[in-house]
Amino acid sequence: MRIRTIFLVDGFNIYHSVVDIAHHFSGLSLKWLDIYSLCNSFLHLVGKNAALECVYYFSALAYHLNDPSVIARHKSYIKCLRETGIKVQLSRFKPKTIKCPYCEKRIIRHEEKETDVAIAATLFTVLHKDECDCVVLMTGDTDLASAVRTAKILFPRKHIIFAFPYKRHNRELQNLAPGSFKIHKNSYVRHQLPDPFPLSDGTQIQKPPCWQ
Repeated sequence: MRIRTIFLVDGFNIYHSVVDIAHHFSGLSLKWLDIYSLCNSFLHLVGKNAALECVYYFSALAYHLNDPSVIARHKSYIKCLRETGIKVQLSRFKPKTIKCPYCEKRIIRHEEKETDVAIAATLFTVLHKDECDCVVLMTGDTDLASAVRTAKILFPRKHIIFAFPYKRHNRELQNLAPGSFKIHKNSYVRHQLPDPFPLSDGTQIQKPPCWQ
């Protein structure tokens, strides 16, 4: 029996895992990640009849950094992801005033909190609409634990597991979703976008030089 599978990818969790790889392996740069291909490579872990229905990518553009080059690189990468068939959902960073524990001055930090809500909302949507038999959450963020617990109660016939990005394995989530698995560095290495990446309109997008 065909196992319809959807991946929900936490873009920031993946990004920071790639950054960790660069730190741990002498600057190895894997930011030009082919997420669709990466997800497709894990279907055998879902089941021998697993079929990839859709991949959702959740992220946000860091306008608060006031660095146009950062936004430009992210937008170019998102164009490539969309071209591979990924559905992109963008949230935003929110300013938050906090008190410094050392000098007690109030400072503004920006936090990206909408992504967790967007992932949880999409999880319930695809399950409620019966768009899949299995959802793979590509994240190690424990903020999603409550949503997964509730989804398992409401949709007991559906299968939910985690694909933990590099160095993002979490025992609580593993126990919550048996069958979850880790993503190793070599998987990132094997699944990189071509450089340049060709769009369907003939445009070619170059991998940013600083990502080489």
